[in-house]
Amino acid sequence: MEQRIGRRAAAWAGIASAVAGAGVGELVAVMIAPRSSPFASIGQVLIDLAPTWAKDLAIAWFGTADKIALLVLIGAVMLGVAAVAGLVERVRPPWGAVLAGLLGVAGAAAALTRANADPLAVVPSLLAGAIGAVGVRLLVRRRTSEQDEGLSRRGFLIASIAGAAVGVGAAAWSTAGRVAESTVNAIRAAIRLPSARTAAEVPEGAELGIEGLDPVITPNRDFYRIDTALVVPEIDPADWSLRIHGLVEREITLTWGELLALPLEESVTTLACVSNQVGGDLIGNAVWLGYPIRELLAEAGPLPEADMVLSSSHDGFTAGTPLEALTDERHAILAVGMNGEPLPLEHGFPVRMVVPGLYGYVSATKWVVDLEVTRFDRSRAYWTDRGWSARGPIKLQSRIDVPRATEVAAGETVVAGVAWQQHVGVGGVEVRVDGGSWQRATLAPAISDDTWVQWSLPVSLDPGEHTITCRALSRRGETQTADVAPPAPDGATGHHSRRVTAM
Repeated sequence: MEQRIGRRAAAWAGIASAVAGAGVGELVAVMIAPRSSPFASIGQVLIDLAPTWAKDLAIAWFGTADKIALLVLIGAVMLGVAAVAGLVERVRPPWGAVLAGLLGVAGAAAALTRANADPLAVVPSLLAGAIGAVGVRLLVRRRTSEQDEGLSRRGFLIASIAGAAVGVGAAAWSTAGRVAESTVNAIRAAIRLPSARTAAEVPEGAELGIEGLDPVITPNRDFYRIDTALVVPEIDPADWSLRIHGLVEREITLTWGELLALPLEESVTTLACVSNQVGGDLIGNAVWLGYPIRELLAEAGPLPEADMVLSSSHDGFTAGTPLEALTDERHAILAVGMNGEPLPLEHGFPVRMVVPGLYGYVSATKWVVDLEVTRFDRSRAYWTDRGWSARGPIKLQSRIDVPRATEVAAGETVVAGVAWQQHVGVGGVEVRVDGGSWQRATLAPAISDDTWVQWSLPVSLDPGEHTITCRALSRRGETQTADVAPPAPDGATGHHSRRVTAM
């Protein structure tokens, strides 16, 4: 008498089939269309579709590991859907196989939505879906045996093949990624950046030398990375070009060689992510090498009605920057270097934008390939389409870095941190303990108004618990607000505090 296989076996059959399909899909993607990985394609679409609160939550929970967390989540969801497909196939064939196949269709559709999609981009996902559907159909067939809660020999064999397939696929994807990255990194390492005019020197005393205090210049390896690229673009500079068009008198196309031949200049600028919480570390300061965007725009000749520049990344990300921020005297540049070396791949190699005074989501486009001069009432960018403010000026902020420990010795202890409001400048920092009076901290010399500045203050702590709070004052005379607001839609506000116990 024919009997159905058990529910647990059906669920495992669906999982085994999906894993086999995913492994083969990743392997095929490596061979014919490296940027069409089913996981990466679906992940990128999820990043694009995720609501603002979900992105904020991911960054708050996982920080710069948000993309790894997303891949793990995609895998978990895929396995859950695959298990459901096996269960459905057990009672309503062939709808479980159809559901498994739809996973591949979703991946193919996702691959087609990506910028610069390869014509073969749909193949890996469709093949993965087909293998998943056939696997479910074969493994969950009715058979003449006693009901079995485990997998049959055939199931065990296919599960083993599935494991091998996903292992080979993952290894191939990882290896291909490393090979592509190594190739571009080799090109990057061979680049000799031209000498440049230094726009701002780091003044003596800018570094207070206090242990635990973030350095004035953030090393590349420690610089935060928040962007929408699940897979870092690997761009050969020989293939890079920038198009400037839209509401301009003349269209311009700039190549890598032409950019390097221009009189480049160094400038020091602090960049901050709008998702940074009060007291957060999604901020860094670097020495950038590049060419002023205002000079290129002057050559293109923006029309009088233009008020925005829509920048586009190689991976499809867009940002809308106020035209005045790119044409005034601030150091808004097309950057090719960071802290004395070509841009790291994850920070925009070969070319990115750096604009002081604005949060990165409206200004700091990595892997930039297109500048469209337009208007705010005609064009919308990636994050403004998701409810964020169109303009995004940096807010006055300060942060306590020291003491980092929650327990300190009673008596005098040093409180230190950083403060910033790029393109405005910091005029002072004040500290208070347990709601007492505000005390003026010592401010280190600032590199410029476009960078953060270190500060410190010795305070006396009696034994017991204490709350230490800081606030900044801008060069305009404004005081950092105590009103608490989340990052969305235009940056977090509030005072940063640390609780410590003096022993």
